Amino acid sequence: MIGAAVGGAALLATGVSVYGAHKLFNSTIPRQDQSRVSTSEVGDDEKWQGYRKMIGAAKEWLMAQPLESVSVQSRDGLCLKGHYLASAQPGKRVLLALHGYTSNGIGNFCTMTKFYQDLGFDCLIVDHRAHGESEGDYVGFGILDRFDCLEWIRYTIDRFGEDVQILLHGVSMGAATALMVLGFEDLPVQVKGAVADCGFTSPYDVFAHVVKRDYHMSPFPMMTISDSICKKKAGYRCKDYSTLTAMETNTRPVLFIHGDEDTFVPTWMTEQNYEACKAPKEKLIVKHAGHAASYYENHEAYEAAVSAFVAQHMPE
Repeated sequence: MIGAAVGGAALLATGVSVYGAHKLFNSTIPRQDQSRVSTSEVGDDEKWQGYRKMIGAAKEWLMAQPLESVSVQSRDGLCLKGHYLASAQPGKRVLLALHGYTSNGIGNFCTMTKFYQDLGFDCLIVDHRAHGESEGDYVGFGILDRFDCLEWIRYTIDRFGEDVQILLHGVSMGAATALMVLGFEDLPVQVKGAVADCGFTSPYDVFAHVVKRDYHMSPFPMMTISDSICKKKAGYRCKDYSTLTAMETNTRPVLFIHGDEDTFVPTWMTEQNYEACKAPKEKLIVKHAGHAASYYENHEAYEAAVSAFVAQHMPE
């Protein structure tokens, strides 16, 4: 009887894990045409109501600017889209803006574009695969996006010349992408550094955190099963690469930013990325900021940190 009960419990647990694995994959990896993440999951809802006013005004300003539609082709044949906005000040500095999960380039970076323009940057604001105007059926979670980002870097160098200076700035999934890009041994010298705002260490780590937080379950075996599904359908496993691995060999300076009230991508992930980084580095932890909310919560401190980082590592 006891053996039968234990066996039944094991079968039930396996069934729950298989169901959970499929649910996890289906709710996170397929194309994101609209946000599936409620602001209540990533921060204080009331604060986000205020942030949206700031975002709305900034987006209205940006959409009124002379944005140029640009595109590159990914190594697996996808058409990836972006928007380019020249600075009013002629120069050779380009921001490559990398947005977060379920967002798009304009949505994440409309509030920062004017700031970067005033710093003398041309702005290249891209949509990741399976987001926004870009093609793709499956989200890359940095694992695939790092290769896409290389294409945007090559596009920038081809367009603006060998003397261009490129700054990567990513938020959440975009931050993880930026950090992973810094791990390429043959990364073009024109990439002068990165700003990584609330980046996770790996897709596996962030999913494992959400499984524990939302389902109160151990990541094993659900994550193992989900990873197998992801490999079969999307072409990668969530442990294929990590920002920690990239930081072991990275030589470019990094400014790490994170909100101290982030429960979606925990702040300890940025702390680990910071500790792993052997290159010149700075860190800003924004008090009272939830996930991807540091700029909205304290844009003065955010802009001061970025301005100082740029002045030190990307002099004109």
